Amino acid sequence: MLTTIKGIYDHGKITLTEELPLEENKMDVLATFLPEQKVKNIKPKRILGGLEGKISVPENFNEPLSDLKDYI
Repeated sequence: MLTTIKGIYDHGKITLTEELPLEENKMDVLATFLPEQKVKNIKPKRILGGLEGKISVPENFNEPLSDLKDYI
């Protein structure tokens, strides 16, 4: 059975942060060292109406397109 337990490696010593749910006294162990995770690219919240005045809709937006007149 494979079991993953979280721990912390500090100056040559591994300290487990969880209880071992194992009944056996001796087992083979594989240790995987994960890189330190840093918070990256926190995006600012969007501001409602932030594009106001920057985008406009043409007056003829709802008019049929001349390219499609054969299909209408």
